[in-house]
Amino acid sequence: MIDAVLKEILRCPNCVRSTGGALALYRDAWFICQDCQRKYPIVDDIPVMLIEEGDKWIETAESALPIPPSAK
Repeated sequence: MIDAVLKEILRCPNCVRSTGGALALYRDAWFICQDCQRKYPIVDDIPVMLIEEGDKWIETAESALPIPPSAK
């Protein structure tokens, strides 16, 4: 479970400086950027906030995201 304070302060590392990078929590397993649609997995309660990781999932529809995300 992701801490409420952490949810408030996390932003997409790709968009934070340009558009704000607000994230939406999806099924307690993914953060999805509301600006660029990069998807960041939450693995073992730790968000993987690397742009490269978000790039891997950018074309994947929300409904097709694996729950729970696989640890690679």
